[in-house]
Amino acid sequence: MELLIKSRNGKVSDRQRQHIEEKLAKLERYMDQIKSAVVEVRSETQRNAGEVHRVQVTLTGEHGVILRAEEQSSDLYGAVDEVQSVLQRQIKRYKEKYWRRERQRREIDRTAAALDVTEQSTVVVADEEPPPTRLIRTKQFTMRPMFVDDAIEQMELLGHNFFVFQDAEANRVSVLYRRRDGDYGLIVPEHAD
Repeated sequence: MELLIKSRNGKVSDRQRQHIEEKLAKLERYMDQIKSAVVEVRSETQRNAGEVHRVQVTLTGEHGVILRAEEQSSDLYGAVDEVQSVLQRQIKRYKEKYWRRERQRREIDRTAAALDVTEQSTVVVADEEPPPTRLIRTKQFTMRPMFVDDAIEQMELLGHNFFVFQDAEANRVSVLYRRRDGDYGLIVPEHAD
């Protein structure tokens, strides 16, 4: 696993770096497909809590899996321990759902082949929201083809309200989002003539 540790303010000591490496190496026991981990460490002073250490870890795995957790504590080591615990739970949850989903997909494929039936996808158009007043962050990511249920799982693992992905069935870029009623919507752009 490739590990990158960034500190927004201050410097990460060798002892702290070693602790972070040891904790994240333990995650490979639960998910051996982890390709890289980016750790962002920052300290800030809060009025009622004093100095707080915030640790955010983003794991990137095979097949486009991304897991992210952020925790804070008055102690950097405690924040790292909490992040490792959260990621461990996310990995277990992902693996359980992935196993169930693959099993269901194989059963559906067998049934569809037997009946020679194909499904058509439904398009849901989202309500437009006003654009943000300022751009504060730009993110780049590698887009791999995935099915809608995989995109839903990835969005849930990241804790986001939307997710941009390449739909493996339609072979086009789509945007998945969470609706106010708790269900999901899918935006499928079309080219203007």
